[in-house]
Amino acid sequence: MELIIVESPTKAKTISRFLGATYRVTSSYGHIRDLPKSKLGIDVATHFTPTYIIPPKAKEVVASLKKEAHAASRVILATDEDREGEAIAWHLVQALGLNHNANATNRKANATNEKGDSLHADNAFVDSHYVQRIVFHEITKGAIEEALRNPRAIDLKLVDAQQARRVLDRLVGYELSPFLWRKIRYGLSAGRVQSVAVRLIVEREREIQKFAREEYWTIEAEFGKRGVKPFPARLVSFKNTALPKMGIRNEAQARRIAEEAREGPHRVLSVTKKDISRNPAAPFTTSTFQQEASRKLGFSAKQTMTIAQRLYEEGAITYMRTDSVNLAESALTQAKKVIGEEFGASYTLPEPRRYATKSKGAQEAHEAIRPTDISKFRYIDISSSHDRGAQRLYDLIWKRTIASQMQSARFEQTSADLGLEGHHSFRASGQVVKFDGFIRAYTEGRDEPEEEIEGVLPELREGDALALASIEPRQHFTEPPPRYTDATLVKALEAEGIGRPSTYAPTLTTIQDRGYVEKKEKAYFPTDIGMLVNDLLVEHFPEIVDVHFTSHIEEELDDIAEGKIPWEKVCEEFYTPFKKRLTEKEETVLKQVEVSDTPCPHCGKPMLIKFGRMGKFLACPEPESKVTLPMPEEAAKIKELEEKTKDERCPLCGKEMQVKRGRFGFFLGCVDYPKCKGVAKIWNKTGFKCPRCQEQATRNKEQGIKETNPMSHVPVSMSLIGDIVEKKGRGRRVPFYACTRYPDCTFIMNKKPESQAELDAGFEAWKNKPPATAKPVRPKGGVSADKPISPKTERKPRKKTEA
Repeated sequence: MELIIVESPTKAKTISRFLGATYRVTSSYGHIRDLPKSKLGIDVATHFTPTYIIPPKAKEVVASLKKEAHAASRVILATDEDREGEAIAWHLVQALGLNHNANATNRKANATNEKGDSLHADNAFVDSHYVQRIVFHEITKGAIEEALRNPRAIDLKLVDAQQARRVLDRLVGYELSPFLWRKIRYGLSAGRVQSVAVRLIVEREREIQKFAREEYWTIEAEFGKRGVKPFPARLVSFKNTALPKMGIRNEAQARRIAEEAREGPHRVLSVTKKDISRNPAAPFTTSTFQQEASRKLGFSAKQTMTIAQRLYEEGAITYMRTDSVNLAESALTQAKKVIGEEFGASYTLPEPRRYATKSKGAQEAHEAIRPTDISKFRYIDISSSHDRGAQRLYDLIWKRTIASQMQSARFEQTSADLGLEGHHSFRASGQVVKFDGFIRAYTEGRDEPEEEIEGVLPELREGDALALASIEPRQHFTEPPPRYTDATLVKALEAEGIGRPSTYAPTLTTIQDRGYVEKKEKAYFPTDIGMLVNDLLVEHFPEIVDVHFTSHIEEELDDIAEGKIPWEKVCEEFYTPFKKRLTEKEETVLKQVEVSDTPCPHCGKPMLIKFGRMGKFLACPEPESKVTLPMPEEAAKIKELEEKTKDERCPLCGKEMQVKRGRFGFFLGCVDYPKCKGVAKIWNKTGFKCPRCQEQATRNKEQGIKETNPMSHVPVSMSLIGDIVEKKGRGRRVPFYACTRYPDCTFIMNKKPESQAELDAGFEAWKNKPPATAKPVRPKGGVSADKPISPKTERKPRKKTEA
């Protein structure tokens, strides 16, 4: 039997559908070797030799793979075709001992290569018949069979490039991060690519902060003509002088010009018509794919790549980490056929449209992202991707691919100057679609809305008389540059040559996980700690966060992949000056300390502003002291919340609750912590108790059921009767009102109750027609409002630790 090893169990399952019983397809579950987490793992003195280990979670998988490889007549490595996939294949050879002896009866593998590996030396011992490497761009029967007919050896140049990237990132992360611990606070980290992304976001934020809005005005008018609807126009010249965009600076000037521009008679001064065409966008690369999914679907880069990975592994789309815009000849032929069948022969091209990539270091041998079967445009015939996100993403890929091979759209563009000749003129623009072409299937999204949307103009001839329907001055202000979104940040990283297709999504995820930036309404904002770390790196390690330097490193990694330079040389050229500067800065850079105006209650000296896991706080300047206080603005917020929640009691012991701050914001914790670990959310209460809980409590009393929680000794009225509070569901802009005891109580109202009578009426309406989504959710061992409250059915509180 022949053994095929891939990274993912889903991918293994898909491939196994296309192969017969002579093949056994299994998965390595991702990486099986890596650098150790507890130490640097790189011997910088001996040509940057890495020490790889098998992580504990992978040892069982490796043992199983060894056993299967020992029994197989041939081992076929079918990991992804990019550098990371090539490196995984090479690590499989090392970890499974496939490079030691080709004899199947005498194959022994070293479990953990503690000394590191010499890539090119080890490859000489690989039996090219017993161990083979195959690659494919799509998981289809034809692609797999073609790959099996054309196996190759592991490309060590690609492995070199991936190993160089891993070594460089480890050197920066493990040597620069401790520097940040000592100079700012413990737990910070730095990354070669991520730090540059943070710098882009910080610099954009400072541009916005420094931006001074400027006022300007425009004169908007509507003109009419007998028998046609009035159409808009904008004043472009006044008294034979062209008006620039910001030519009118205040309201008084705008109103004076508007009054003078009323003078008529108004006529059509000139009409210009021209035919224009618009070509479709190229098929998706990883970068444009993530940008468009963000614009059109609102997906984050991580969400997009997670769904795309599943679509690829299940055979629906081609490989989704690519910077090429090429399409295979078979795909071009199929696209033409589908376009003719679905849209008509007039939408097809006589010859395929081919694109040239503009991204730095693109690998043109690869293919763009497309459906593996373009004829499947309404339904994805795969087992586990029938969720809405996968369908929408597949639909986006299908439309983009089809549109790229459709005829150009053709328009007639009309521009007319209107007004009083020799005094003032307005301009009206319009556009008529003569042939929709690719627009019939798809149009590319935009990061910024167009400043002026052109409509359709009536038939106009020079000299036609016009009636001025209205004229109005309008105030505008200049806008600062927009904050980065997933789409625009990925676009900026690609334009600067920072990172490669496989790094965009992890980079955006990492800078959020580290707390350097946060996302609000799809835009990236730098945090205080993010700005501080960035400023320190820019001042003392400019090469690490320099856009051009990072781009240069990427180009050198490409050169390694092409065999132009050895990977050790690139590491040496980077590390030697980096280490020297790091040693110097350890001595010269002082710990970043900011002094506040708040006197310390312990020693009376001004308190220091420090950074913790939850942000800034005040600390006593004496090293031995543990006295800390919240920042003044946080203290004010806590005081406000304390006043709001002063009557709250612990759901477990009945004692008072106090406002605390955790990772996800403020919450209430028992004053008796850690003895009592009762916690509660801080709600926007309406002031009303839940009528459903009250009704159930009354029913329990009538039935003689004890109204005391035996675990906490808290009366039912306190712990098992909820409050009606304001809530917001995911994706909902309008709040709704529900019980705090959800899911044990599912009462819900769409309107805020203003009186007890209104609440009772809402409860009666809810009872008569409960919402379909308001079915009781009964956790294992839990209590429902449909059941009596008793010791047997009482829900045990979750154990929560102090945040």
